[in-house]
Amino acid sequence: MPAYVIVGMQWGDEGKGKIVDYLTKYAEIVVRHQGGNNAGHTVVVDGKQTILHLIPSGILHEGIVCIVGNGTVLDPAVVIEELESLNAAGYATAGRLFFSDCAHVIMPYHKLLDKAQERFRGKNRIGTTGRGIGPCYADKADRMGIRMGDLINEAVFKEKLGAILEYKNGVLEKVLGETPLAFDEVFDEYRGYADQLRPYVADAVKLVHDAVATDRRIIFEGAQGAMLDLDHGTYPYVTSSTTVSGGVCAGAGVGPTNVDGVIGIVKAYTTRVGEGPFPTELTDALGEQLRREGNEFGATTGRPRRCGWFDA
Repeated sequence: MPAYVIVGMQWGDEGKGKIVDYLTKYAEIVVRHQGGNNAGHTVVVDGKQTILHLIPSGILHEGIVCIVGNGTVLDPAVVIEELESLNAAGYATAGRLFFSDCAHVIMPYHKLLDKAQERFRGKNRIGTTGRGIGPCYADKADRMGIRMGDLINEAVFKEKLGAILEYKNGVLEKVLGETPLAFDEVFDEYRGYADQLRPYVADAVKLVHDAVATDRRIIFEGAQGAMLDLDHGTYPYVTSSTTVSGGVCAGAGVGPTNVDGVIGIVKAYTTRVGEGPFPTELTDALGEQLRREGNEFGATTGRPRRCGWFDA
């Protein structure tokens, strides 16, 4: 089992976390390569349930190295919350968990923009998690993003934040009618995050390349599902990253010939969170029974999932 990609084949919530957890016994490294804390993987190890939004579920197994790649977007507050929760539960993270220095950072203005944009869409809203994922990816494409490597370099972070915040405050205040953000408050908050996360930030692409070169057994852990892919999903009711197997190449920095296989995950029925087409959706008592029996409530948002028949 040299290198396999785990991909959800529906609209997410197929049980990828459980499959990754099962396959981890054969692996040495688990890599998360896209998405942010809009994902939620529920895993039970030794009778203990853990919900992870950003950190790969391989962290629950001793000796497994976990890498969060450059294709992800990271909310530092959520990362630190997960780290503290894992450490309190007895899971070691130091020396075996690494975040890419090229992963982009979710900032307070991303969350404000996310929620404001949803309000402006009205009946055409996407149904986002409101976590700032989309606006952060938009800034990445617009070359206005702040990366983890910037965050842990105080001088660079201060300069970039000052320039970007001036622009974002103009949008928030004059276009969306929101209260502008204070530079000092944002800078001080994120400087504190940087101090805590600095030991975990690394050149993730090099780590992955070294692992491939030495034939280490790797699992690439996807988030969401193929039907939520930005290019191939039910656009515009999609996520903001590449959720199909090809996303691992850009999101983790590995060539396609270094991937030995792709494992697609489906469940016996179909679920969806948020808006968008769902041809086999059950809106009757049977759909409610599926939701109840399957405990179909989002691990990230707690929202009830829409349920329907399996659709091939």
